Amino acid sequence: MATVYKRTPDKADRRSCWYIGYCDHLGKRRTVRGFTDKSASERRASELEEEARQIRAGLKPVPVSTTKETMADTLQVFRGHLVNRDVGPKQISELVARVTRVAEACDWSTVQLIAADEAESQLGLLRCEGMSKQTSNHYLKALKQFTRWLGKTRRLKDDPLKELKSLNADTDRRHSRRALSPDELTRLVAAAEVGKVVESVAGPDRAMMYLIAAWTGFRKCEIGSLTHQSFELAADPPTVTVEALYSKRRRRDTQVLHPELGRRIAAWLEVKNKEPAVVLLPITARAGGYERKTAKMMRVDLAAARAAWIMEAQDDATRLECERSDFLKYQDRQNRFADLHANRHTFITNLGRAGVSPKTAQTLARHSDLRLTMNVYSHTELTEKQQAIHQMGKLWECSGSAPEAQIGKNGPVVSQSGRSESREPESEPSAEPVMPSEVDAAGQQLSSKERNTPRWARTSNLRFRRPMLYPIELGVRMEFSATELKIPTSFQR
Repeated sequence: MATVYKRTPDKADRRSCWYIGYCDHLGKRRTVRGFTDKSASERRASELEEEARQIRAGLKPVPVSTTKETMADTLQVFRGHLVNRDVGPKQISELVARVTRVAEACDWSTVQLIAADEAESQLGLLRCEGMSKQTSNHYLKALKQFTRWLGKTRRLKDDPLKELKSLNADTDRRHSRRALSPDELTRLVAAAEVGKVVESVAGPDRAMMYLIAAWTGFRKCEIGSLTHQSFELAADPPTVTVEALYSKRRRRDTQVLHPELGRRIAAWLEVKNKEPAVVLLPITARAGGYERKTAKMMRVDLAAARAAWIMEAQDDATRLECERSDFLKYQDRQNRFADLHANRHTFITNLGRAGVSPKTAQTLARHSDLRLTMNVYSHTELTEKQQAIHQMGKLWECSGSAPEAQIGKNGPVVSQSGRSESREPESEPSAEPVMPSEVDAAGQQLSSKERNTPRWARTSNLRFRRPMLYPIELGVRMEFSATELKIPTSFQR
């Protein structure tokens, strides 16, 4: 409610101005100077109050902010907003750092200077300096999140970056991942179990980390938050649960474990012998541990497993072939990497290989979009494509003829000389229609013939195939009589 008042020292002075107190469109209490006439000041207070109401209702555009707030001050308020929204510390630091980098490069001292063309040009310049399109899209996403917040808080009249679109990151992939084969995963786990300590994580712990990632699809932070209380190994089926605080989608996720994996985890927990609430694999600082380089662990263990695999070669030729292959390589010839997150790709890919339905795979992967499950995390190898083509070839084998044998049947055929030859049909179709006695009560033709004969006519005309349902009607434009067309008497009208 707007109020009109005079300050205490000016109450006795009739020539002093009245002041107006009202709530703006943001709900913030503001004070503006009115007039020496009280009635005029009250009318102005009503106008300001009505203007704020229309802005809140969307009936009037938001006035451009005239505050002296700098970009640094605004980013500090934005950081507080993200903290209040329960966004993770790492994500907050990345968002603010990306917006700050672009704002400083474009010399945006205040939010009113933000322009779409300048942001687009700066991102293009960063890509010329070596930034990938995927990283550029992350920068654009952070900027648009910031400008949307500016619009919602009425710091800007409109979102200046709403027309900017993300780029196609598939044309500039820098760190694609691949799925490990079952043999690769088995050898990786075996090499880790007897391996040395890497990044302060023992070999058996790394082996269990790989197994959990490949059989549950858990991410690094989710694996690093697991405790004794996370496992329900005595249940039927055994399960493992990730608390909402450490889940990427901020939900409490429970994943079903394979019985064999449950037995291996139970034996591993007996050796660990830690407190129920203490994390078992302290590989992330977010869950109270330390930020470990899991990619380095995978690189070391894959190299050890590959060396052991090459040593199993019986002769030099086999050994040379093994050295040329991508088996157990951290980075293959297609520039795909096998880091810790690649085990999540392995989990989702194996779901598809096991014949799991796409919807079930999406649920187990805990994705909100099926396209992410199918297009990004599901991989098809060359051997699988080859098997699919061979399976399709069996269709021709079952039909008893090759595809080229079907071409030109009852029609033109290309001879070995390259010229077109005509082939006579096996029999001439009969011009006689189907007799009523050869049709059952439901109007179905009682023919089981596979080709045209003088007595049986194969046709798609429903008047002939179902004469009871579709009787032949002779219009006035017909030039031939029913007798000339040899139509039975029962069909004539």
